[in-house]
Amino acid sequence: MQLPKDMDLILIAVMPQPKDLEIARLLGWYRIPLKNAPKVISVDYLAFYQPSSFGEEHRWKIEYVSKMQGHELTTRAALFKDEPNHPRANEEYFKIQLGNLIKLPNPISADHWRRITFLYTTGGLLNRANTIRDMVVDGEEREILWNSLRERAAKFDISGMPQPQHPEFEIDLLTFFTEWDKIKDSDLKD
Repeated sequence: MQLPKDMDLILIAVMPQPKDLEIARLLGWYRIPLKNAPKVISVDYLAFYQPSSFGEEHRWKIEYVSKMQGHELTTRAALFKDEPNHPRANEEYFKIQLGNLIKLPNPISADHWRRITFLYTTGGLLNRANTIRDMVVDGEEREILWNSLRERAAKFDISGMPQPQHPEFEIDLLTFFTEWDKIKDSDLKD
């Protein structure tokens, strides 16, 4: 099992309960409610932040990462068939398919950051981090990260399906509006 490479895109996500870690380990998936999901789900790896529910020894740390294999949009009821009457049973969730969980050689502590939802970082920062603060992307790397996120967002729609590309229908709207009189007079008279 391989740790992320320096330029891999990482999404740090909360692993709410120890049972969710077991689902990831045994069944190979993780869930994110659509209404709370970050804008870009298509990343290379997920890193799992463990809150206080993990107990004294494991709370407020990242101990595991997993390579992302894919994702799909589904409902909570489809994920948890034994909970058909759950209050959020009909809500939409991303089901993130995972590779094997990889235990980090050195867990990353939250330090003073205890309330985390989602955070993007790079494999290089994750591999060198001692605390979550060490994974904050800034400077030149920040621009690279945001370009990568924009590129991935443009390639996939919300369900994770590739966006259709129709270059024959692309229109330069600025040219269209500034040249409208010429277009209207020449093309429409034929």
